[in-house]
Amino acid sequence: MWKLKVAEGGEDSSAYIYSTNNFVGRQTWEFDPNAGTAEERAEVEAARLHFYNNRYQVKPSGDLLWRMQFLREKKFKQTIPPVKVEDGEVITYEKTTDSLRRSVHFFSALQASDGHWPAENAGPLFFLPPLVICMYITGHLNSVFPVEHRKEILRYLYYHQNEDGGWGLHIEGHSTMFSTALSYICMRILGEGPDDGGQDNACPRARKWILDHGGVTHMPSWGKTWLSILGLFDWSGSNPMPPEFWILPSFLPMHPAKMWCYCRMVYMPMSYLYGKRFVGPITPLVLQLREELFILPYNEINWKKVRHLCAKEDIYYPHPWIQDLLWDSLYISTEPLLTRWPFNKLIREKALQVTMKHIHYEDENSRYITIGCVEKVLCMLACWAEDPNGDYFKKHLARIPDYLWVAEDGMKMQSFGSQQWDTGFAIQALLASNLTDEIGSTLARGHDFIKKSQVKDNPSGDFKSMHRHISKGSWTFSDQDHGWQVSDCTAEGLKCCLLLSIMPSEIVGEKMGPERLYDSVNVLLSLQSKNGGLSAWEPAGAAEWLELLNPTEFFADIVIEHEYVECTSSAIQALVLFKELHPGHRKKEIKHSITNAVHYLENIQMPDGSWYGNWGVCFTYGTWFALGGLAAAGKTFRTSEAMRNGVSFLLMAQRENGGWGESYLSCPQKKYIPLEGNRSNLVHTAWAVMGLIHAGQAERDPTPLHRAAKFIINSQLENGDFPQQEITGVFMKNCMLHYAAYRNIYPLWALAEYRKRVPLPSQARIVHPIM
Repeated sequence: MWKLKVAEGGEDSSAYIYSTNNFVGRQTWEFDPNAGTAEERAEVEAARLHFYNNRYQVKPSGDLLWRMQFLREKKFKQTIPPVKVEDGEVITYEKTTDSLRRSVHFFSALQASDGHWPAENAGPLFFLPPLVICMYITGHLNSVFPVEHRKEILRYLYYHQNEDGGWGLHIEGHSTMFSTALSYICMRILGEGPDDGGQDNACPRARKWILDHGGVTHMPSWGKTWLSILGLFDWSGSNPMPPEFWILPSFLPMHPAKMWCYCRMVYMPMSYLYGKRFVGPITPLVLQLREELFILPYNEINWKKVRHLCAKEDIYYPHPWIQDLLWDSLYISTEPLLTRWPFNKLIREKALQVTMKHIHYEDENSRYITIGCVEKVLCMLACWAEDPNGDYFKKHLARIPDYLWVAEDGMKMQSFGSQQWDTGFAIQALLASNLTDEIGSTLARGHDFIKKSQVKDNPSGDFKSMHRHISKGSWTFSDQDHGWQVSDCTAEGLKCCLLLSIMPSEIVGEKMGPERLYDSVNVLLSLQSKNGGLSAWEPAGAAEWLELLNPTEFFADIVIEHEYVECTSSAIQALVLFKELHPGHRKKEIKHSITNAVHYLENIQMPDGSWYGNWGVCFTYGTWFALGGLAAAGKTFRTSEAMRNGVSFLLMAQRENGGWGESYLSCPQKKYIPLEGNRSNLVHTAWAVMGLIHAGQAERDPTPLHRAAKFIINSQLENGDFPQQEITGVFMKNCMLHYAAYRNIYPLWALAEYRKRVPLPSQARIVHPIM
């Protein structure tokens, strides 16, 4: 059986893996062939079969394997009877409390020993195949992915194949050439045959989809890069990615320092591999794939003419003509010069050296985790290309387990992990429950994790020359070792520490020292733009026209850093609370920051009263954040038109059953789209409830809140859990992320706020029926 291990360094921890805080927050999976009783193994198989049978209805996993493990290890039994609100029945304080306590006790049992809440953070289907390709090229496939790993990787591919034979960019998306071709190659590397391989004929169905859509010459640019690396494509079939980009003068507007960090980190190792024209070993399998995936014979393909080809299913951001003109100019005039003597010696070699210097710097400052999974595989392969036997590559190998996750739908690769992000919200939800006397130890462990996860130092050395921003005092999305500051993660971590600082230390542990709080405030203030909004990772401010140079086809707005409603709202809430508890520190700056941030929120509101959410689905998510920020800053329904309009949007979107349900399609289409079939989603409902409570709905008309609370309470499962529904996270507008902990955190939090902020009768009293 599979087992989740927490805060462990691994067998080779002394040689090739190291940590800044003794691996607090680290999550890795281990397979033990002798573990588990027959009953426990049957429970796992039943979960797998249930997912498979319902895979087209509910596509995110329930993340059940580690939950079964934790509940079993802790001998958890739900002792509070189930609660149900009948039609026409008034919701009482007692019933709400019982439902809330059931949720709180269940969720507390899922806390890890180091204080965080583990959870899957995956969903994109182009994350894992490049890692398999990388291990195949470097000769480490069998050591990194033993038999049980390979079985679970294949399971994940089979269980998420669309009915038409393809795979989407993410688990709920329509089929794309990018994910389908990578998934097919992954299956072939793992031993499946082209004509009859895979469960439900996965390979032939996938190959048919690929060929029916033009073959892999229609891969988007990232796909062409991976095919070139594997030897399935000629590098001349890709647009240039010159490493000379890294030696450009800093005054140029397209200098790397002005790029969004994720874009910079992807194209850094890509440009290194492109500059070296790196190609893996041409094995018999590679030669077979050349015959299987193209319409024309491989030796008849005109590579120059396929550079701009891309399947229509993959195009979210069509390239403007000026960008194609730029690539053509580089392709025709620049690359031929840079790859020939003397320029290949004078310029190209220097550019490759500088690029690798940046790769090593980023690797070291993230403990070889890197900023994310796409970058991880590329940086690892670049290190192997530089020195196959070097320590850099071995350190990368040691951190692969940090990215792998196992659930009932198989093994997948995470974006990295959402340990700190989930735990920050979990603690706030539990605090809102006012059940401290029942969960004191849970709060203390969570507090300890948050304190230990704060980043204590800036990146090493002259970090500004390496295009890095300050990180001291921040929190990352995942754990301290990751090292990358994020503004909203920092704000939520700061909020937790401030809220816990006013509670008895004998219950929740010693409060964080003021200097560390000041460091967090400094990070937040440093990330605020002139327009009042906060960016996520690094200060925004690069020219907007640079987005015209977005080289990807399936993402938008990835070239430069932008401001976000979520980051801005989180910062407002954290700074307001900080100002109340520490009124003497940078008082004028903080007051000015809050005022400007409020103006930003007001200025970016949509005409229908909503706010576009950048990291969750979508207008419901953004509106919850915005209303929370406005309320924290002192805005009310009476005094704020923005708040009134936000309330109107939420009330308009409430469904017949009292819930809210928004399609993920709202994100790419940038307009509100409800879920089909009048369905509601518990997480969306929780966000809407909390947004309305922020805006004082309980004082005006609590009926919409009662209806929503009834939907949440009646959806609770026997053990206090809530059912897994549609995917709820997103990044870069077009790719969805599965946050498996959301189904617990947010319904719990909404019930807690409802119980605390909405007047409810006791069991003996009746106020009005639920509509």
